Parts: sequence; structure tokens; C-alpha cells
Amino acid sequence: MRGGGVAGLTAITACVLALLVGLGVWQLQRLEWKEGLIARIEARSTAPPMSLKKAVSTARLGRDIEYSRVGVEGRFHYDKERYLYALADGTAGWDVITPLETADGDIVLVDRGFVPDALRDPSSRKLGQSEEVVSLTALVRSPETQAIFTPDNESAHNRWFWRDLSGMARSMFPDGTTEVAPFFLAAERSKVPGGWPEGGQTRLELPNDHLQYALTWFALAVCIAVLYAVYLRNWFRERRGRA
Repeated sequence: MRGGGVAGLTAITACVLALLVGLGVWQLQRLEWKEGLIARIEARSTAPPMSLKKAVSTARLGRDIEYSRVGVEGRFHYDKERYLYALADGTAGWDVITPLETADGDIVLVDRGFVPDALRDPSSRKLGQSEEVVSLTALVRSPETQAIFTPDNESAHNRWFWRDLSGMARSMFPDGTTEVAPFFLAAERSKVPGGWPEGGQTRLELPNDHLQYALTWFALAVCIAVLYAVYLRNWFRERRGRA
């Protein structure tokens, strides 16, 4: 290979090394972000619960309270249940989302937990529909936006595939005058008469493979650098031999 070819190979190698090292550094930055997120979830999901009023006022200030624990008392409006498609241990079913009204008239949409498809009809789980005031502890979950491959919500058939807070609220309270909390509450696992819905479905363990990814990118960079160095050494030896 002539000198110009070596120069071109050197430029290409430098670009590839820069890309691989950049990807490794980016994964380290992602690792720091993910570790912070995991620590924040752990702290919030194990802290003493705050009141619903405090959670609502904090959220309305634009502060992030995702996964914070909230304690609330009130009565459920079971006739307004909405069903969010979910999987639990490989079983297809629905998360039951029900508006809860406190004694002060505040309303929050509560994900009471999972039911298999066969128990979607509330008449099949009447024991879990207490008309008394209930007390529960739940985690704050933010509304979602529809992802590219997520199906459209079918409000007319009460089949929901992503947490559309405004859409669910409109379907529950079509008069448009009822204000709900700006987040969902996901009930923690607790004893429920009849066993359904089954709370505690919020996933708190997040995958964290960023260190492995970073090491992979750095290892590839080292391999390419070694191969380039070996090639360059052989090229110089060949030139000296011809001289």
C-alpha cells in the first residue's frame, strides 16, 4: 500500500476510534443517569407517603414526583372503571383504573391493579367493590404519550393501551367540568376482598446494562487500534525490506 493509502486508512481508523470512544463515553453518561434514576425510585417508593393535596400542589408547580408514595382515603366510583391493557407474569389482562373521590371532593384516577381478561367484568369480582371509604397507599405515575407502535386507545369500547389521563377523564366525566389530579396513582399490593384487582404491578427494577455496553465499545476501540498498529508495523517493515 502506498503512502496515500496508509494516510486514508489512518483517517478512517481515527474516525472509527473516535466514534467507538464517543459511544463508550455516552454509555458511561447513561450509566450515571440510570443509577441516579434507580436511586431516586428507591428513595421515593420507600419514603413515608405524602397527602394527595400535597402531591397535587407539588405536581402543579411542575415538579417531578414520579414514583412518590401517596396516602389517600375516599370512595371509588366503580361505575366509571376504565381498562388499560396489561401483562402480568405472562398473562394478558387489564389494569383497572377507577376514579376515587375524597371527602373534600378531590378526584384522582387510581390504577387499582391487574385482573385477567376473564375477570374484566366487575360483576365477576363484586367482593372487591367496597362501597365504604377505603384507605390506600399508591405510587404517582405520570400520564403517557402514545408511542409509535402502541395501538390507539378505543374509548368507545373501554379498551386503553396507554395512560391517556385527559382521554380517560373525559370519558368518565363527559360534562367536562370535573377536575382530576394531574397524575395517576398505582395502588401498592394489599389485601383486597376476593383478591382482585391485584395491586403492586408497578415495575420498580430497571435494567441497567450501560456499563457492559460501554466496556464493549471501548474493547472494540482497543481491538481496532491494535489491528491498525500491527498493520502499520508490518507496512514499515515491508518498506524497509524493499529499501
